[in-house]
Amino acid sequence: MKRTYTLDAAKTLITRDRAKTHGNAFAMHSQIASMWTAILGHKIEAYQVALLMAALKLARAATNPKHEDNFIDLCGYAALAGEMVNGDEE
Repeated sequence: MKRTYTLDAAKTLITRDRAKTHGNAFAMHSQIASMWTAILGHKIEAYQVALLMAALKLARAATNPKHEDNFIDLCGYAALAGEMVNGDEE
């Protein structure tokens, strides 16, 4: 799998496909953060949701390195976290 394929696929997913399916990424991650905050009793921010999802994808990639979706999603979650922490969310 070429790096350009991975990055292009991640860009497509987080800017078009997943956005159409799940709505605004920041809004969705904020909603998840609110749920996790209630469950854990510890304040979780939207960007932390993206970081934790990236950690999930790292664990999956370590277990199944041939499954390219893990690497694509990892790139996507990293990009979303960076966008959210800098307040650049769309």
